[in-house]
Amino acid sequence: MTVDLHGGRLGILAGSGNLPHRIIQQCQQSDQDCFAVYFKGQSEADATETISHKVVRLGQTQKTIDILKKENCTHVVFAGGIKRPSLLDMRPDIRTTRIFARLGLGAVGDDKLLRGIREELESEGFIVLGAHDLVPDLLTPHGVLTKTAPDDRDWADIRSGWQVVETIGGLDIGQACVMQQGITLGVEAVEGTDSLIQRAGVYLRRGGGGVLVKRSKPQQDDKLDIPTIGLQTVDAIKEAGLQGIAVEAGGSQILHQTETIAAANAAKIFIVGVTQADIKNE
Repeated sequence: MTVDLHGGRLGILAGSGNLPHRIIQQCQQSDQDCFAVYFKGQSEADATETISHKVVRLGQTQKTIDILKKENCTHVVFAGGIKRPSLLDMRPDIRTTRIFARLGLGAVGDDKLLRGIREELESEGFIVLGAHDLVPDLLTPHGVLTKTAPDDRDWADIRSGWQVVETIGGLDIGQACVMQQGITLGVEAVEGTDSLIQRAGVYLRRGGGGVLVKRSKPQQDDKLDIPTIGLQTVDAIKEAGLQGIAVEAGGSQILHQTETIAAANAAKIFIVGVTQADIKNE
């Protein structure tokens, strides 16, 4: 762990996936005191057994803040995915309703809402950290990470997909798309990356190729939610018959990086960390 909490306690706002557990492991290895808040219907059930924790309903902002204060948390990290809820599912408390009033109902489940919650936490004195501040080896390195590399056709799809994701990201729709032979097979929306890959596989064309392109939205707050891939992503790519994955170098994270790259090598799938300079270098 590279961040010094100066004796403070870390509060982990835990969503789905392996990332909350990865951060907990890092804290335990570093003897860093931590506490988790899990969200009902969102967090992995088995993760709740590892450290002290409470379970709250999504939308209970005030209760979450009260718990973090009671547990003497000084720093907070958002970790893991959150499925976009409807207002009915969320049942927001008064404090969350005030956030909606300030940001507009269109903020439900998107980056604007996350930023609003971050502002509420910071107004209460919490220091908000990014997952990569705590586990720096999560960040995607630059360059080809696998034995298989993208060819010229793949690079053309990566460059096209980069622009597609910049457009949909600017509209706060999603972080990813799937490109093949210059055709956009699908863009990510509320369904998430794995479902996007599965859906795109249905429309795969003859002749090979097919790349998942994933990058940060232009307005993305890297303390809250950055693009993530892992073993599950590689499995989905393999199942769909796609050729590879292009993710933003330094602006995305790879869970279980060594194992994920090994799985991609075994499946002859490429993973490449891409920067804006790569896109411009046509």
